[in-house]
Amino acid sequence: MNKTSLPPQVIQARKLLEQEPYPLARLAKTVGWSPAYLQKQFVQAYGLTPAEFVSQQKFKNFKTELRKNGDVTRALYEAGFGSPSRVYEQGAAKLGMSPLAYQRGGAGLEIRYTILETRLGKTLIAATERGICAIALGEKESKLEKELQEEFPAANLKRVDAGRDEFIAPKVSAVVDFLAGKKSRVSLELMGTAFQQRVWQALMKIPTGETLSYAELAEMLSMPKAARAVASACAKNKCAVVVPCHRIIRGDGSLGGYRWGLPLKEKILAGEMSVK
Repeated sequence: MNKTSLPPQVIQARKLLEQEPYPLARLAKTVGWSPAYLQKQFVQAYGLTPAEFVSQQKFKNFKTELRKNGDVTRALYEAGFGSPSRVYEQGAAKLGMSPLAYQRGGAGLEIRYTILETRLGKTLIAATERGICAIALGEKESKLEKELQEEFPAANLKRVDAGRDEFIAPKVSAVVDFLAGKKSRVSLELMGTAFQQRVWQALMKIPTGETLSYAELAEMLSMPKAARAVASACAKNKCAVVVPCHRIIRGDGSLGGYRWGLPLKEKILAGEMSVK
């Protein structure tokens, strides 16, 4: 659904929420719809409920203020948070790091990573203390490292040899097994917006050897008109294969895009189809 085709009530609701956090009932009454219908239409248009949109706006404002003046206390109140505990509690879940760490591109966040050969070629695996935060595929180690540095420009990035670090070794082992097609439980630290998280969780529910179109995934999320937003979230997935965005193809059956290159996407899908 593009902006020009959105119902005026949905556009009005978003504009109101950008100004202040309306309760759903009050918002619905203002635009002339029932709460349930407004919520359904809002989700289809933007991929978020009104409440999730308000939460995302707060964090967006918080991050802007934090980068602008560096004062956490001032930033959280300017963004509309009632207490420091709320932003720290929710911030760790939404940002994957504390607000202070986010302030300068992950300053204070410790990420250890390794690059090794897997059946998919050179593979970078990075992890925080809580879990895997990035799995990237490529041909050049320098490019893989550059991409990680761009994701976390001020984090404490430390490269380690696979299997020689208790911090990352078990996590790497789990990923390697998973990439080899073995049953393996990979602990993830997914960092993204509420909508991106929803899309990534949905991707992990697609059975091995099966594919969906962007439109079908949007339908699965009860957002049939949000295929473009779903495609954008797939493109921003940081954990190759484990979060299987490769299982999303175009409606005409063609492969579509893939962050790590179409040849790899084709190879991964072929391997999954062969063991289906």
